[in-house]
Amino acid sequence: MAREEKILIVDDEKSMRDFLEIMFKREGYKVWTAASGEAGLSQCEKTSFDLIITDIKMKGMDGVSLVEKAKEINPATIAIVMTAYANVDNAVNAMKAGAYDYISKPFNVDEVKLIVKKALEMRRLEEENRLLKKELKHKYGFANLIGISSKMTEIYDLIKRVSSTKSNVLITGESGTGKELVARAIHYEGDRKANAFVAVNCGAIPENLIESELFGHQKGAFTGAVSNKSGLFETANNGTIFLDEITELPLQMQVKLLRVIQERNFRRVGGVDDISVDVRIIAASNKDIGKEVKEGRFREDLFYRLNVIPIYMPGLRERKEDIPLIANHFLEKYKKELGKDIKKISEEAIEILLGYDYPGNVRELENIIERAVALESSNAILPESLPEHLVKGQGARKGKGQELQSSTQGLLPSEIPLSGFDIEKTVESFEKEMLLKALALSGGVKKKAAELLGLSFRAIRYKLEKYGID
Repeated sequence: MAREEKILIVDDEKSMRDFLEIMFKREGYKVWTAASGEAGLSQCEKTSFDLIITDIKMKGMDGVSLVEKAKEINPATIAIVMTAYANVDNAVNAMKAGAYDYISKPFNVDEVKLIVKKALEMRRLEEENRLLKKELKHKYGFANLIGISSKMTEIYDLIKRVSSTKSNVLITGESGTGKELVARAIHYEGDRKANAFVAVNCGAIPENLIESELFGHQKGAFTGAVSNKSGLFETANNGTIFLDEITELPLQMQVKLLRVIQERNFRRVGGVDDISVDVRIIAASNKDIGKEVKEGRFREDLFYRLNVIPIYMPGLRERKEDIPLIANHFLEKYKKELGKDIKKISEEAIEILLGYDYPGNVRELENIIERAVALESSNAILPESLPEHLVKGQGARKGKGQELQSSTQGLLPSEIPLSGFDIEKTVESFEKEMLLKALALSGGVKKKAAELLGLSFRAIRYKLEKYGID
């Protein structure tokens, strides 16, 4: 065993408690005993047990009640009930209370050992599954979508609202903006998270193989088809299929995909039987799909089928207030991977990062930070560790007398226009923008952001709630 698993034995017969305690200690378990249901429950409140073995018939609290209350304290605890009064009603009541199994006295020792072993194996598997799901949610849920800008908070809200629906989603945006991260977040935040998420790059599969990859083939369907093969749609059944670069699909395949969406079934290449699937489709493209439709390269009817819920991923230059947060996230990631003791990104380096337009978006920023961590020898990332074209670009801007402008420039008019303006809305817009900028510069730490703005912590908390900034 990887660890000593904890067993609680509850029985009002001392001889039975002693016998089971000795037996399970010899098997390598840590064992506690209790002479009544009440005493057993008290033990459960103090210690987290892997398994409870309890008699059903006891004075005071019986075994069924103990199982119910112990499960309320720790739902992961496995319970086995035993009794000398074996009957169907006792078994049914015990199972309804959450018992794993039911044994009657007198019992076969080897049989009890086997039941306990299987029960604990099941608990370990459930725990591993729970941790795996937690890890997957952390890895593919909101954890990798970083940003406090209004555009990103709108995307977070949209993901929450659509994750548990069956509607198809179309994600658009430039390369490197995180379209697959959004697709994975929708899957792992929704009802399908226990099933497969299958990612397909439609532009990376040769045209003559794409139908077989998506829908599978039967043995002998073509040269090289030496056996039956399931396609990616079958693999994704009850889960999600992510079709990246959907505009790269040949027109013939677009027709077949449209049929799958409409009919929810398909045939393997060379097959004669329809295969039904329940698959949520999330598609993505870095192209202007509207333009592709107009120019005849993408079917209009397929576009409307996919574009039920559209999500646009903004380029990094459209949400510059998120750059410090994202940069610090990648700093933490790569200093661990590369074994570097780097505490922060210097203010000068942050200023340079804020002044760049990132044609490669978040992916490019990640590469920049990874390179900087690898090259930096001090405890802070300095401008010298950034790519030369970033630093030169910053110098050129300063040389022309063009200092970095605040993202709030132009929000407050210097004069009152003749047409008039709404001063309250203008001031609120300015205040919200300054709050977002302060949070970005402080890495999301509200106390530091408050200091930058000359506010108390209570005041900034009030203002953040006022504008719905999380």
